[in-house]
Amino acid sequence: MAVPKKKTSKSKRDQRRATWRRKAALEAQKALSLGKSILTGRSTFVYPSAEEEEEES
Repeated sequence: MAVPKKKTSKSKRDQRRATWRRKAALEAQKALSLGKSILTGRSTFVYPSAEEEEEES
């Protein structure tokens, strides 16, 4: 028979959410940094640009 699980404390819930938000903020910061470096032309990005793809076709 199904038995209800124990209630998760607010501190555990907040800790889990804080970890998730910290990871998301770090990834957003990386993406913004990469975008800025691409726009300034200082990036050494691994994906080919649109011009290089047209030359190969």
